[in-house]
Amino acid sequence: MKKYLISILLVVTVVLSGCGGAVNVPMSQMEHKGMSSMQGKVTPTEADWTTPKEIKPNQEFPISILIKDKKGKPIPKFDVVHEKLMHMIIVSKDLSYFSHIHPEYKGNGEFDIKTSLPAAGDYNIITEFTPKGSEDNGLQRHWIHVEGVAPAQESIEPDKHMTKVIDGKKVTLSFDHIMAGMDLDMKFTIRDAKTNKPITNLEPYMGAMGHAVAISKDLKEYLHIHPMPSKKQGPDVTFMVYFPKKGVYKIWGQFQYEGKVFVAPFVVKVDM
Repeated sequence: MKKYLISILLVVTVVLSGCGGAVNVPMSQMEHKGMSSMQGKVTPTEADWTTPKEIKPNQEFPISILIKDKKGKPIPKFDVVHEKLMHMIIVSKDLSYFSHIHPEYKGNGEFDIKTSLPAAGDYNIITEFTPKGSEDNGLQRHWIHVEGVAPAQESIEPDKHMTKVIDGKKVTLSFDHIMAGMDLDMKFTIRDAKTNKPITNLEPYMGAMGHAVAISKDLKEYLHIHPMPSKKQGPDVTFMVYFPKKGVYKIWGQFQYEGKVFVAPFVVKVDM
């Protein structure tokens, strides 16, 4: 059963080595009770990033990422994971901004995308991909700066209330327990905000009933989690998650309903 759960969950933990660093941590290096190493073949990767020297708020700009092996040779082929060859997460330094987008593959290891960012300040770009033949995903990170006077940093404090109304949906986040170093059940419950009736017709979003990303307050720990398999389409969507260290984490749940994707953000404190 554990091996089956591992095969359908994507959980990546990254330790960032300096503000400008890019780190690749394959899943096979994650060994702990309940989620042991898959002992899979890993393809170590490097990345060359190309972004404009000057980026301004609310102006579209290009991002190019060249994925290479350790010998500096471009990796030509990648596996589709949850309907995409690459997943890109962009967050502001204070985690007030979150974006999950998907670069286009140009071939010969190169991915391109254009996007915009809402305000001045520093942003961390996180990319996930799986080279063909690798049993573990690769991950690269990169910092960029948007010119101008940055707004005051928002504080990252644990939410006192774990129910929020988002785009007409009432979303509740709950855990069976919340401690570092062990497997947890994390559940989003989604209801209609006006009627309080459970929503039971959520739509698949990139091949799953939802996606979730969790990043620690210091941006050193990163997790991308997919839900447990279920034939139900709500109101509950359950994820198995493993927080590697105690601390404050911001979590974004992503779900699709009536053709629109909505994001449910929560901040939690994880104890030992």
